[in-house]
Amino acid sequence: MEHAPVNLKGRNFLSLLDFAPRELRRLLDLAARLKSRRRADRANGLLAGKNILLLFEKTSSRTRCSFELGAAEEGARVTYVGPGTSQFGKKESLEDSARLFGRFYDAIGFRGFGSYETVRDLARFSGLPVWNGLTDDDHPTQILADLLTIEERAHKPLEETKVVFCGDTRNNMAYAWMYGCAKMGMRFVAYGPKALAPDPAVFARAEAAAEKGAALSFSDDPSCLAGADVIYTDIWASMGEEDRIAERVKLLAPFKVTEELLARTGNADVLFMHCLPAFHDFETGFAAEQRARGLDIREVEDAVFRGPHSVVFDEAENRLHTIKAVMVATLAERADAVFADMG
Repeated sequence: MEHAPVNLKGRNFLSLLDFAPRELRRLLDLAARLKSRRRADRANGLLAGKNILLLFEKTSSRTRCSFELGAAEEGARVTYVGPGTSQFGKKESLEDSARLFGRFYDAIGFRGFGSYETVRDLARFSGLPVWNGLTDDDHPTQILADLLTIEERAHKPLEETKVVFCGDTRNNMAYAWMYGCAKMGMRFVAYGPKALAPDPAVFARAEAAAEKGAALSFSDDPSCLAGADVIYTDIWASMGEEDRIAERVKLLAPFKVTEELLARTGNADVLFMHCLPAFHDFETGFAAEQRARGLDIREVEDAVFRGPHSVVFDEAENRLHTIKAVMVATLAERADAVFADMG
């Protein structure tokens, strides 16, 4: 790997659109090194003495565990403030809360409602690096983990990779993928019903940031699946949208990821990816409850989710390594030490 000097210390991680391809490449390389060191049981302590606030308005498993464990393994202390346990944006304005946090902490991991402007203002008023663990219109830490997984499992350069996102192409994962493919010169197809096509303004923003080789499109025609290297999907109703489930099932059932859909790619090595949690069976209380109402909310067949094309738990593990890389790159005093003693 080439490691041209890239200094990300003090930077926010709010959207992949904020980074040059070489900077994202640096984060991916750093994540791969940190992953190797962890598996070799080699401690780094690169965040020793740092204090990190995790401000979560939305619950989480992978994001919270990745931030907490990654920070702890690098020697940092973490305060977790979860849903309903803070006055942030309620009895206290974003600005007032952010200014207080800036007096206590060295960085903030945020996951919640709002848009890019929310995390931007949190960073502006706190004066700290802020890491976006999910907002209504983006999910950059997830895409970084997905890119690392593709490099590990697809065995081809990112710029030669075609990603097809199936389902609700207006959600934050579809938009985050659009941004990631634009920056890394990849091909991206949003495949879903016209009623849930991407916001034209978001599409235009991604196209304006597109690097050489990037190609972004929307289609409701299954022929767009041909040649895909990655089939990606997400649940059909995000947090706070449970009242739309019947409507979403009707619209999105034709775009469920099935073995037949994978076969349409014509790629025997196609990868199936999902940010999780996934509805792939009826073992969860929510899926069982919806089935009792006559609704099948599964966005992916169980045979696909558990099948040989699925890398969903590889990408879930890579959340730890890529989030750790973001924290180290933007907060540590000596991030390059990870590269210095690794052959």
